Amino acid sequence: MQQGRGHRPKVGRGSPIRRGKVRRSLHYFAEYQQIQTFPATMIALNIAPQFKTRIPGLTVGFLTASVTVTQHNEGLWREIDAAAAGFRGMTMEQARRYPAIKALRESYRGLGLDPTRYRGSSEALVRRITQGKELYRVNTVVDINNLISLETLNSVGTYDLESLQPPIVFREGEVGETYCGIGRGEIRLECLPVFADQLGPFGSTTSDSERSMVRLDTKKILLVNISFLGSDDMMRIMERAVELLTRYADARASEIGLAT
Repeated sequence: MQQGRGHRPKVGRGSPIRRGKVRRSLHYFAEYQQIQTFPATMIALNIAPQFKTRIPGLTVGFLTASVTVTQHNEGLWREIDAAAAGFRGMTMEQARRYPAIKALRESYRGLGLDPTRYRGSSEALVRRITQGKELYRVNTVVDINNLISLETLNSVGTYDLESLQPPIVFREGEVGETYCGIGRGEIRLECLPVFADQLGPFGSTTSDSERSMVRLDTKKILLVNISFLGSDDMMRIMERAVELLTRYADARASEIGLAT
């Protein structure tokens, strides 16, 4: 796919898992190591093997980039409105038939979660549209995040990279884990699919934490796109994300990775 301003992201892909002894930390970085052949500057992000075993189709596309975050872009909102128009007048019964939403809900049930109580973030966006409500306008990077979610119907998260302490693992939330969700107060994370760094969980497929939220002064980001249906089209999706970030957030030094 053509990249805006001639920018082409570097691409990294995971190598086979190597198991080894890893010292147990307070926040779960134990029981496995995964070595990846990403560029030297690429962030280390892996799916916990036991979590992948439970959800075989689980795939995470991710990218890092330097960005300029602004409050609003009219061209971006024309694209968002066009994407949202496809869901207006639809019922949630119809929306839940989309394979991406259906797969997430089935995965939640398999993890012991009630998907009507813990909705995936993509389903929550579509639900807001079907209720006739306007989507939140936050800032250009968060708005791009939501556009990608509407286009793919995958859960998408974007985080302030400088607030994180890699390596990062995508895993199941443990008993007693919580964080302060953006605009939601304390969120219980047990059984939820979560991203965690050395400080603990910071994001999930339902709602992200205040610790890692993107603000107007954010300079570097990590964007993740989570598929429960495998890796088909994921690299194309991530190139589309780079295109949007370049066009509307002046993305530089973008690198793409894939965790499967």
